[in-house]
Amino acid sequence: MDIIGKFGEIVGNQSLTNPERARKLLLAGYRLQEKKLELLPDRRLPESGKYAAKIVMQGMIKALANPEKAAMISIFVPGELLRAAGLAPYSVEALSCFLTGTKCEQICLAQTEKEGFPETMCSYHRIFLGASLTDLAPRPKCILYTNLACDGNMMTFPYLQEKYQVPGFYVDVPFEKNREAVLYVADQLREARVFLEEVTGREISEEALKTAVSNSSRAGACYRKQLTLRKTKNPPTTLTNELYALFMCHLISGSEEAVKYTRLLLQDVERTPEGDGLRILWMHMMPFMQEPAQEAFNFASDVHLCGCDFIRDGFREMDPEHPYQAMAEKMVYSIYNGSVDQRIQETIDQARLVDADGVIVFTHWGCKSTAGASTLIKKEMEAAGFPTMILDGDGCNPANNTDGQTSTRLGAFLEMLREERSPRGERQSAGRAEG
Repeated sequence: MDIIGKFGEIVGNQSLTNPERARKLLLAGYRLQEKKLELLPDRRLPESGKYAAKIVMQGMIKALANPEKAAMISIFVPGELLRAAGLAPYSVEALSCFLTGTKCEQICLAQTEKEGFPETMCSYHRIFLGASLTDLAPRPKCILYTNLACDGNMMTFPYLQEKYQVPGFYVDVPFEKNREAVLYVADQLREARVFLEEVTGREISEEALKTAVSNSSRAGACYRKQLTLRKTKNPPTTLTNELYALFMCHLISGSEEAVKYTRLLLQDVERTPEGDGLRILWMHMMPFMQEPAQEAFNFASDVHLCGCDFIRDGFREMDPEHPYQAMAEKMVYSIYNGSVDQRIQETIDQARLVDADGVIVFTHWGCKSTAGASTLIKKEMEAAGFPTMILDGDGCNPANNTDGQTSTRLGAFLEMLREERSPRGERQSAGRAEG
C-alpha cells in the first residue's frame, strides 16, 4: 500500500473510535501538503496552477481547523456573501474531493450506507455525510444551502442541520430565469445577510459586499479574456488543478485571491508558446483520481483541456453597485438552473471561442441533471459541429469507476478526433460557423 493509502486507512479507522484525533491527523497531513506546495511546488505547473493548489488547500485547512468560523455550504451559495461575513466556506464537493485525495473516502461511504442513504445518491454527498456521521467533518458555525443544481442538497443539509443542531439558511432558486426570479432570490440573500450577522455577531457592511462582488467581476473579466487565447495557447494543467479552478470561482469567489489567480492564469496563457494538439472542452466535474483520465490529460502536450462549462459558469460578469441582484443573477442564470437549453448554448459558444476539437460530458454517479440531459447535449453539440463523448464515471468514489472501459472509450474518442484532422493538421471547421 502506498503512503497516502496507509495514511487514509489510519485516518478512516481513527474516525470510528476517536474522530477528534482523526481530524488532527487529517489536518497534519494537509498542513504538510501545504508546506510542500509552498516550498516544493510541481515545476511542471504554471504559476496560476501552483497558486490555486496552495490557496484551495489553505481554505480547506482554515475551515477544518477553525470550524467555529466556518460555514458548511452547497457549492452554489454565493461565496461573495460568506467572504463579506468573514466565514470560511467548505462544500460537499470540496471536502469529498479532499477526503478522496487522502484515500479515506471508503470509511465515509460505509458509514453512510449503514445510516440507510441510497447508493444511487451522489457520491460527493455520500462521502460528505459519512464524514459528518463519524464527526471527521467538524460541527460548523452554520449551514447555508440551496436547491440549485443538485437534489442531494435537499437531503444532505436538512439532515446535517438537525444532526449538528446549528443555525441553517436555505435559498430557494426558481426554475424560471426572469427578473421576478432574480428579485425573489435577491430578497432571500438580503435575509441571508441578516442571518449571518446574527450567527457571527458582526455587521456585514454594504461596502464589504460591493468589494466582494467587484472582486468576482474582475476575476471573471480576466478568466473570459484568457479564454479568447485558447485557440492556440494552452498551458500545462491537470484534472486536479482544473478542479481547484472550479473551487476558486465558487468557494473562493469574492476574494483578492480569486482575482490574483485569474490574473496569473491570463499571464500564463499569454506567455505560453502557440502550439497544436487536440483541444477538449470539458463539461461538469473532473474525475481527478481516475488513472486513464489522468494519463490522457495531466501535463499532456498533445491533448489540452481548453475550458470547462462549470468553471466558466462561476466566472460571470457581476455589477458591484447592486450586489444582491448580482449574486442572485449568478444563481438564477446558472447553466445548472432551469432548462438545459442555456447550458447547451453557452457551451457551444465556448467551444467556438476556443475552437474545440471535441467535447466530453462527464456524467458523475448520482447526478441526475447531467446524466438526464447528456443525450440531448451530445446531439446539439454534434449538430453544431463538435464531436461529443458521454463519459460515465464517478468524480470521487474510485469504486464506481471502470478504468479499463474508460481507457478504451477515451482512447478511441481522442483517436477519432485526431483522424478527423486534415493531413496538414488543420481542424475541420464545417458546421462551426456562428449560429
